[in-house]
Amino acid sequence: MASVDVLSAPGTPADNSKGTASRLPSLRSNQGNYVNQSPTGWMRSTHRDMPLDEMRQRYKEDGYIWIKDVIPREDVYDMREHYFSHFSHTGMLRPGTSPRDGIFNPSSDPNAHEGIGGIPEETTKQLLNAAHADPYYRDFLAHPSLRAFIRHFTGWKQELIVDRALLRHNCPGSRSTGVHYDQYFLRDGDDEFLTAWVPIGDCAPAGGGLMYLENSTPLGKDLEADFLRKAEHLPKQERIDAFNKYMTDDGFMSHDAVEFREEHKEKAGRWLVGDYEAGDVVFHNPWMIHAATKNEDERGRIRLASDLRFYEEGA
Repeated sequence: MASVDVLSAPGTPADNSKGTASRLPSLRSNQGNYVNQSPTGWMRSTHRDMPLDEMRQRYKEDGYIWIKDVIPREDVYDMREHYFSHFSHTGMLRPGTSPRDGIFNPSSDPNAHEGIGGIPEETTKQLLNAAHADPYYRDFLAHPSLRAFIRHFTGWKQELIVDRALLRHNCPGSRSTGVHYDQYFLRDGDDEFLTAWVPIGDCAPAGGGLMYLENSTPLGKDLEADFLRKAEHLPKQERIDAFNKYMTDDGFMSHDAVEFREEHKEKAGRWLVGDYEAGDVVFHNPWMIHAATKNEDERGRIRLASDLRFYEEGA
């Protein structure tokens, strides 16, 4: 499948993750032609000890907030090791490497080892289904550090997790997540949920992590209103389905991040990306438009992450 290069913009904001990178790498999405421009930038990272009112204002302004060190790093890597240990016999991991590192076997076909959302081989599909029911993963979702931060940030007395938690791996060279906003897939509920994207392991900017379209919350709301107008004559179940006839075949708005931005550049800014570390969590609102970069990690690391949605109990 063709890819698209997004040339990077120089410069690193003072509050970028580690402050070590001075220039973004070339980024790719799934489709498109080479573009000789630089519509990318760094996300703002936020320390968990930032004053709460400033943190909430940043989330309101940006549509996302990337919080450093929410979960202890070793706990995150324990989850990574547990997950990939179940795939050791599939040929997905490079021989002689640890499941804790999650290094892809370059002699394997990445498309045969696609994660949730792809079309993996039957053996991989069975393991993916089992992983979501694994008590170790369910305990990770209830990690006290994660849940305590959510209550602190939102002011909720008690949070509830939507029973649609997704645990996704993305091998280098395989298809990444297309352009979308979360309400797109959750139309049967209200828009009062908080999404948490949890990278399970370090994830470099070109390693398959999420990138966010700058200032895109109003655009997400406009696009959803347009979709609903077109689909108002459809039966309810079809109207709320991300796969109805007014959507693309796989439910995403696009697999070409550069083309999508170009079509909507009057209403949104650059694609923003981060250099994520184990323990970080990115929270975003239901309308914030995002996608994943194509995984071209120079160390061959498989991107593993979990997508979680939370509501306030009783809301």
